[in-house]
Amino acid sequence: MKVLGIESSCDETACAIVEDGKTIISNVVATQIPFHQIYKGVVPEIASRKHAEWILPVVRQALNEADMTLDQVDAIAATNRPGLMGSLLVGLTFGKTLAWASGKPFYAVNHMLGHMYAAHLSNDIQYPYLGLLVSGGHSIIAKVTDFDKLEILGTTIDDSVGEAFDKVAKYYDLGYPGGVIIDKLAQQGNPKAFNFPMPKLDKGDHRYDVSFSGLKTAVIHQADMFLQKGFENTRENIAAAFQETACKTLISRLMRAVEDTGLTTIVAGGGVAANSRLRSMLAEHKELNCIFPPLKLCGDNGAMIAGVAYHFLARGERSGWDTTACARIPQFKRGLANLEAFGRR
Repeated sequence: MKVLGIESSCDETACAIVEDGKTIISNVVATQIPFHQIYKGVVPEIASRKHAEWILPVVRQALNEADMTLDQVDAIAATNRPGLMGSLLVGLTFGKTLAWASGKPFYAVNHMLGHMYAAHLSNDIQYPYLGLLVSGGHSIIAKVTDFDKLEILGTTIDDSVGEAFDKVAKYYDLGYPGGVIIDKLAQQGNPKAFNFPMPKLDKGDHRYDVSFSGLKTAVIHQADMFLQKGFENTRENIAAAFQETACKTLISRLMRAVEDTGLTTIVAGGGVAANSRLRSMLAEHKELNCIFPPLKLCGDNGAMIAGVAYHFLARGERSGWDTTACARIPQFKRGLANLEAFGRR
């Protein structure tokens, strides 16, 4: 079964064709980074207009690279939440229209389910496992028992880790996208130069939660206070120390979940899953089986959307034509994520 998946939740116009939820036949991503760099962040109006301009040629290119016609596609899927509303509506409306006109079943897919599934496209992964979903909008630790069943253990109480990377990069005028630039800059610095604070969320409901607002404030406004003797206050050292502390924060909570659940397989997803220091820190834990998507599947892409949709197709389900977009998903609650939070409607 071949599924055409469309992803347009932020600033990438993407389309892919995936067979049986596993084999990527084509995967096209058109990035808008050059159009947003001058603003040091994504401008929603520009993003939605570029999606409207690019969506048809991107879908055509995906079909051409797969050497397929639309008639050979079994189903069509598109992201419907969360993300920028204008961007979501372009991909979702195009996907629904394409499915309706061609008589194909349609699937609206949660963007975060897609990121959690990305590693499955290149690895055989058995459930259950602990999911580490880290991106510009989310920082989630979850027990994953199926492609659409996530038990949320912890999340951020303020900024996401990707958001913190972008804001620090913007303040120091490092460029955009911030996460990639800080990762590269950190390799030229010393992570011991600054002793930035880690959040003290140790009890009750916050045992697995993370926080990056305090770290962001310390890095932006109070860096001199945490500078260690013998080190210089350079951008390279700031980047290295900030990245080190951010990654330690994530892994400290993840290790608590490992201890409490007994699960030793870790599957990461999301744009921050491409961070080299996060990958190397997790690799140091030899007792864990840590699985990452290929770098090209950490960012937004249509393959992860098509992969998730295949499993709904295999169940015999489909989304209704009245399915709409939703910029945000309801606040995460502890326990099993409900259909409203992670489903297709």
